[in-house]
Amino acid sequence: MALVSRIIGDCPGCGAKQAFGNVNVYSRYVYRGCGRCRYNEQVPLPELKKKVLYLDQFFFSHAFRANDQKFVDAAKHISSLTANQQLVVPFSSIHEDETHMWERYAELMEFIKHTSRGYEFKPAYCIEGDQLQDAFHAWLHNERVELQKADAIDDDIDVWDGYYRIDVGGYNRDRDLVRKGKTDAIEGLIDLFPHWRNSTNNFEQDKMLEHEAAAKGYINSYVTYFMRLISGDYSALVDSPIMSQIVEGMLSQLPKEMEHKARLQRVVEFFSTEQFREAPVQDLKSRIFATLKMLVVQGAYQNRDSALKKLSGFYYDVDHISTYAPYCDAILIDAPMHEIVGRQQVNLGERYGVKVFSRSNWEQMLTWFDEIEAEMTDEHRQALAVAYT
Repeated sequence: MALVSRIIGDCPGCGAKQAFGNVNVYSRYVYRGCGRCRYNEQVPLPELKKKVLYLDQFFFSHAFRANDQKFVDAAKHISSLTANQQLVVPFSSIHEDETHMWERYAELMEFIKHTSRGYEFKPAYCIEGDQLQDAFHAWLHNERVELQKADAIDDDIDVWDGYYRIDVGGYNRDRDLVRKGKTDAIEGLIDLFPHWRNSTNNFEQDKMLEHEAAAKGYINSYVTYFMRLISGDYSALVDSPIMSQIVEGMLSQLPKEMEHKARLQRVVEFFSTEQFREAPVQDLKSRIFATLKMLVVQGAYQNRDSALKKLSGFYYDVDHISTYAPYCDAILIDAPMHEIVGRQQVNLGERYGVKVFSRSNWEQMLTWFDEIEAEMTDEHRQALAVAYT
């Protein structure tokens, strides 16, 4: 006997009235069974190729509040496309970080997960680490790195969704500490603007400084971790920053017979290569920060209060764009970030083949939704009826 979710009629096996129907959808077929006997069937479903859209936190916030009709309508359109198995909008660890600062955190997070239908990006630190390990491997073996959507999303997205979503909760960071950290970080960034305005560096020089600072951060974090270990402080194994594991992972790719110092020198050498600088997270972060500095030098963000408002989510925006955009077909971000990543110095859309939307080109996003919807075949439409009605 099966737990039938959607009754479709009498059982072909035992003849029980109104006892046969869909039990669940499993990836590429519908499993049907009877509530009275063991008779079952598997109905195959056509292959899928879903688009991936990353939604910035500002979209979820507006759609959740339902105080702006354009966001409500867009959310309905997105829900239709995801229900029709044409689009996925995974949520991320960065969504959780930002959402946790809300008083109604649980409600907003549930709204985000519901919209995402359970699809989730891998944590940002995992993607960053994987990209750098792949880049190091490619450098060692003179290979190229090819990005795949599967590298960034936990589950296979090109499958038919089941009827049930299992949610694993457990966010326990201190809300007030996260809020203070966000505020302090943005204020610290804007405090740099007067100094930046006196800079004579060009964009490429500033971009290189970003690369050098990142490399120094990885190396110093590992050295601190390593020195704690050799001094007998084994708590470093559990409380060291995640970034301290980046260099350790690279060291493990080198021959064990090499002395530790020689292996470390090899890793340090990598941090001055194009392979390091071209890793998407590193490439985009350096370009975005160097572009922001260029805009400041050119006279932007003169009013501190206005700058604080416009850039309040800057660090989160940089993280989600640099981490997830290269794996998406499209990304929806706020207008200030769209202005930055649309400049030729970043050129996110052409550089990574992703459509970039914001309030400034909202109609283009709606047109893209319509184009996706129009791609549905008769076979797909029939499969929807088999699986979900």
